[in-house]
Amino acid sequence: MVELCVIFNPKAGRGRAEGRLKKLRHDWGARVEFQSTTSPGHAEELAERAARDGFAIVAAAGGDGTVHEVSNGLLRANRPEVDFAVIPIGSANDYAHSLACNFPQASGNNQVCAVDVGRVRAANGHERFFVCCLGLGLNGAVTLESRRIPRLQGLALYGLATLRALWYHYGCPEMNLAFDDRPAVRVPTLMLSVMVARREGGFVMAPEARLDDGWFDYVHSAALSRFEVLRLLPRLALFGPPADNPKVRLGRCRQVRLHSAAPLIVHVDGEFFCRPEDDIRELDIEILPAALRVRISLFQGS
Repeated sequence: MVELCVIFNPKAGRGRAEGRLKKLRHDWGARVEFQSTTSPGHAEELAERAARDGFAIVAAAGGDGTVHEVSNGLLRANRPEVDFAVIPIGSANDYAHSLACNFPQASGNNQVCAVDVGRVRAANGHERFFVCCLGLGLNGAVTLESRRIPRLQGLALYGLATLRALWYHYGCPEMNLAFDDRPAVRVPTLMLSVMVARREGGFVMAPEARLDDGWFDYVHSAALSRFEVLRLLPRLALFGPPADNPKVRLGRCRQVRLHSAAPLIVHVDGEFFCRPEDDIRELDIEILPAALRVRISLFQGS
């Protein structure tokens, strides 16, 4: 019986994935069934169907977008016995990076780790899971600009997208923010990152984040100027946000509730949750501890 289903995005890595997939087909042969995506959202459908069809392992071969869709499909299938795996052949591979950092000693085909998942809900009922990160404000605008840049990958792609977002989308609307049971505070917000994993768009937003500790790491930026953001970018690329900047708030939490004066632009794992034209202004974000089983060895062996 074929136990492994690999759901792959043929356009992953800006079209550079085909050669890597050929190697996987050669190495794994008849032990695996490959299923190609054809449109946005298709990986989620395939993953949910694969879980219900009895596959023991469902793997996402692509970037963070494919990881996001496949993990959502598995979680919606509600089959906790099905393992998730990641084959990183995308542009940023932020989630694969965190798997390697958090579980460096994992080995053997039976190495499985239970990892945390984030869930975001809007007031209109729209809901998504995320396994890596949620970003809003400037971070959402970076995702928007990254879709308009051909050929580049990784940090180069998101670095240029950040420069474009600063130029075209800079703004610091007022938001009411409440972390866990603490009182809400009203603050100008350039960006907010809610992290399960370590990186967002190649930038190290939460260097101490663990995928299995039951906590979010968050980064909130108030009214930083464009120049102040530019000064921070090299540090974010290598080390993480500063702990001594009064306009940058760092912390850990299990839940975030927010209301924005302006319509939000939000990404989850690099995929849009909402854009300003959706007129979403309220979010409830919570951590789901140990909600997903990940087969680490398949990732490391790829």
